[in-house]
Amino acid sequence: MGLDGKVAIVTGGSLGIGAGIAKRLSKDGAKVVITARRQGPLDETAKIIREAGGEVLPITCDVGNKEQVEAMFAKVLETWGTVDIVVNNGAWAGPISHILEMDLDFWNTVIQTNLTSIYLHCHRAANIFVDQGKPGVIVNISSFAGSRSHRYMAAYDATKGGMEAMTRTMAIDLAPFGIRVNVVQPGAIHTEDHDGSPEALAKRGQTVPLGRVGYPDDIAGAVSWLVSDSASYVTGITVPVDGGMLAQLRSPQVDAPLPPSVAARLKK
Repeated sequence: MGLDGKVAIVTGGSLGIGAGIAKRLSKDGAKVVITARRQGPLDETAKIIREAGGEVLPITCDVGNKEQVEAMFAKVLETWGTVDIVVNNGAWAGPISHILEMDLDFWNTVIQTNLTSIYLHCHRAANIFVDQGKPGVIVNISSFAGSRSHRYMAAYDATKGGMEAMTRTMAIDLAPFGIRVNVVQPGAIHTEDHDGSPEALAKRGQTVPLGRVGYPDDIAGAVSWLVSDSASYVTGITVPVDGGMLAQLRSPQVDAPLPPSVAARLKK
């Protein structure tokens, strides 16, 4: 995709979708910054990228912590002198929590990690792009939860819907500066967090019109296109990469049972 010389930051870049995106952008020629909370997985992914001939800078960073985010951007500028691409992938779903039982601390943690983090990274990146006097690109990684119900995950769904609304507004606000902002909306993507047995993959694939689950490479391909010059006239959109799940307008969890504690209250 012709990203030679570009510097790309990928949050949540140590595992899963984030690692897949980082590897693809490196393959396309970008210098890649990967951030996550844990150093070990960061180092492992950085090693893979380096062994493939790429340049990578792993930085531990809590995406919802303003001071750590600003320090991360400062380190990138100190090391490579520029930032061209930011992919906001870092997020946390937490345990399933019915709205009747969700406490405020849990709500605040999900909002801070998944939504405030988007503000922090987009705000800093956009200011850097403007100060550099050259266009930059931001891609926010959402979820099918941004468009459909995702039972017992009201906090998570709120952050993904909010992210997509923020993206549309930021795209308009930043268009005069040539800065593009878009969303990629993954569907059922197989990562390290899921059972990888053939039976489990087949069961998950049954909810997808294309008949299979997706993989990090599927998301990485969409991101690679959006940050490239091939998508230079594309901004403010959400790109579903979900095997047709949005088209069928059906939540894959529509038949999920109530938590026992909630079901007991329903019987009263």
